[in-house]
Order: sequence, then structure tokens, then C-alpha cells
Amino acid sequence: MFKRVATVLGGAALALSLPAAALAQPIVVQTGDTSIDSGDTAWVLVSAALVMLMTPALGFFYGGLVRRKNVLSTIFYSFLILALISVQWVLYGYSLAFGPDHGGIIGGLDWIGLRGVGLEPNTDYAATIPHQAYMLFQMFFAVITPALITGAFAERKRFKSFLIFSLLWATLVYDPIAHWVWGTGGWLHAMGALDFAGGTVVHISSGVSALVAALVLGKRIGLGQEPMEPHDATMTILGAGLLWFGWFGFNAGSALTSGALATSAFVNTNTAAAMAALTWMTVSWIHDKQPSAIGGAAGAVAGLVAITPASGYVTPMASILIGFGAGLVCYLAAQVKNRFGFDDALDVWAVHGMGGTWGAIATGLFATVAINAAGGDGLFYGNPGQLGIQILATVASWVYSAVMTFVLLKVVDATIGLRVPEHEELAGLDITQHGELAYRV
Repeated sequence: MFKRVATVLGGAALALSLPAAALAQPIVVQTGDTSIDSGDTAWVLVSAALVMLMTPALGFFYGGLVRRKNVLSTIFYSFLILALISVQWVLYGYSLAFGPDHGGIIGGLDWIGLRGVGLEPNTDYAATIPHQAYMLFQMFFAVITPALITGAFAERKRFKSFLIFSLLWATLVYDPIAHWVWGTGGWLHAMGALDFAGGTVVHISSGVSALVAALVLGKRIGLGQEPMEPHDATMTILGAGLLWFGWFGFNAGSALTSGALATSAFVNTNTAAAMAALTWMTVSWIHDKQPSAIGGAAGAVAGLVAITPASGYVTPMASILIGFGAGLVCYLAAQVKNRFGFDDALDVWAVHGMGGTWGAIATGLFATVAINAAGGDGLFYGNPGQLGIQILATVASWVYSAVMTFVLLKVVDATIGLRVPEHEELAGLDITQHGELAYRV
């Protein structure tokens, strides 16, 4: 006992006697032949927490846009999907997305239940952090992606159908595309497709799937005949602000180190979001004669979406151009949706599908190895081939997401039904699906 106390006190005395510069050095834990850097690990864990926050933030963003009778249901979609996909990811989702490659298409079940995913780094993905830290960071990308789709079928989908569809979609759409683009051996990864933080993997896949879901489910009852205005614009703007905050983990965290590359991605993320918010608001001001607060919030999210694939590959000036393009492209896409009359209730396709498409292509234009030596040069830096690869990755994500989503929706519809009965839709999903109300007054 006394020996143990003496050892502790002696260690404390030794620490106090060390120079301050020595104490300021990062702690490096030796693990076999690799090293865990405490600074990198801390940054990735904090970034994972920021990305986790984005899913409930999305619930607020979407919740404010629906009618009062559906706000609880809409927010609960995002909350519960956090639980659902977290379990799926640990059980088998991470293995399918990032496990040892099988034909460039899927990761297989080699890492089922996180078998082989330990506390030592996996140098294929991140050489300075525990493998489980990388798994955790990627988990919250897998969580928010199917949550994004919920905005397309808001106010009319059965809760049971939502659960089953989300689980199937995460397994059969998200996990394969994540492996194609980010997994070691994935076919798009091998071709050199650039997607720093999820333009194709997260936003194109969810945005295109949202469009398909809106078309398959059909319009809400009364659309175009009665008001369906957002019930709480302040909630939406709060959600957009929290998304903006969390997106720093989404993009800058994807550097997987706490150094210069994370800083560059952080600057680009904020700059593109700001430019897109200004652009969408200005264009809507010109078009509708008033500056829309919700438009500004939607524009910020569009800019965040568009810079996501490019954030670790482009300069700050390029991020301004990407943000400007996002504000314009996504606003015009929302007008196209209104013109054709399909009921993507919360503009998921316009913001995420088209924002992600623009961002993926823009990466092929503006990427430069001066920012990230592990990336590539784009068209404007003398490499037109990169633009071709980006377009191929975009088309592949569009086609696969659309086809698989259509099949999954039809299977769910044929077995348990997708849409609530008319009387339940008119009463609202809060009371009919959950037996609860968001507001008592």
C-alpha cells in the first residue's frame, strides 16, 4: 500500500519537475507497429459528436417546415433513426461499407459485430487514431443519410414502413455506395473519385432517393388547394444553425487529423455556406420581391451540401464559387419541383440531390493538389480526366440510388403498405401514429 502511494507521489513530483514545453507535447500511445496520436483522436471524437448533433438538428430543420399536426412525427424520424442505424452499423453496416473488399462492390461480413475492429489503428483508413474511433465517426454519416430522405415523405408515411424502409435502405443503398467511394478496394475509390466528406455517398444518394420516394408515395392530400406553410420558421432557422455548426465536424473532421487539412476544410465549409445563404436569399428576393428567412436557411444548407465533397481539395476562393453555384442551382431546382408539381415535401432533392451533384462536379473543376496532395487536380488545374471521373461517380450514385429505392419502396408497399389511410393523414401523424401531440395549446 505504502509503496503504491510512494510511486504515485514520485510520478507526480517527476511530472512537476518536467519543463512546460515537454508537458505540452501531444501524447502518443504506442500500439504494436503503429502510433495513436492523442490530438488526432480527440479531434475525430469531437467531430463525431458534432456530426451526431446534425441528426437531431435536421429534425428541428424539418420539424419547423411541416404543419403543427405532424411536427412531432417529423422530429421523431430523425431521433429514432439515430438509434436504429447506430445498432445496424455496429452489427453489420460498418463491415459492409468498410470491411475487406469483395469485388469492388461491398465489404462483406468479415467485421460483423465489430470483430476485428479494435483500438489499434487501421492504416487503410486512419493511421493515427483507433479503428473504433474511425468506425464511430463514420457511423454518424450513416445515421444522417437516411434521415435526410424523411423530408420527402413527411406528413404521409406509416411509421412502421419508415422503420423497415430506413433499415433496408441503409443496408442496400448507403453501405454499398460508401464502399464504392471510401472503402479500400471500392471501384470508384480505385478509379480516383474524390469525395472528401460525402457529396456522392451522403447527399446524392439521399436526395435522389427522396425524389423517388416523393413520386412513389404521391402528393399530400390538399396540396395546392389548401395552405401548407411551415408552422414554425424559427425552429427551421435554429435547425439550420445547428446543422451549420455540426457540419464543421462533418467536413473538417473528415481530414482525420487535427492539422492544416482540417483547417482548410473548416474555412471552406463556412465560406461556401455563407455565400450560398446570401445567394439563395438574394435570388428569392429578386424573384418573390421579399428576402425569405427560410430561403436564407435553405441556402446555407445547400452551400454546406455542395462544399462537402470538395471541402478538403479546394481553395477558399473556389469555395465561394461553389457556394454561389449551390445557392443558384438549388433555388432553381426547387422552382422546377414546384413547376412539375411532385411533392418532395421539404425540398430534399433540390437541396441535397442537386446540391450534392453540383458539389461532386465542382470538385472535378476546382480540386488541386496544392491543398491536398492525396487528392488530385481538377479541370481548371490541367486535369480534365478528374472531371470525367466525378461525372461517372455522380451518374453511378444517381442510377443505383434511384433504382434500389424504387424497388425497396415497392416491396414495402406490397407487404405492409407505405402510406397512412386518408383519415389519419387528415388528422395528422402525431396523434394517429404516436398518440401524442407536439403542442397542447
